[in-house]
Amino acid sequence: MKIQINTMAELGEVIRATRKANKIRLDDLAGMAGVGPVFVGDVEYGKETAQMGRVIKLMSELGLKFTVDVPTSAEPYLEKIRKGKGLIRPSKRKAHKTTST
Repeated sequence: MKIQINTMAELGEVIRATRKANKIRLDDLAGMAGVGPVFVGDVEYGKETAQMGRVIKLMSELGLKFTVDVPTSAEPYLEKIRKGKGLIRPSKRKAHKTTST
């Protein structure tokens, strides 16, 4: 089944339901994904500031796939970025020297 996710709470519900359906304890999932059990609980209850990389690890351990519906207008830019042609990293700001008088 494919469903649209609009909030972290909705994603958390899917993660929790999948974990429970597979009879995986929260702390076991945390160990499998290399995160803490508090983090898993936070994600399952929709914490807005959860680190995306860790959330994707949880999803992967549960067999959930993360897909994005990319607009057609963004496809050429995505291709360019993936090829490394158009990926311009911002330069680090130089520290301002202060002089005392």
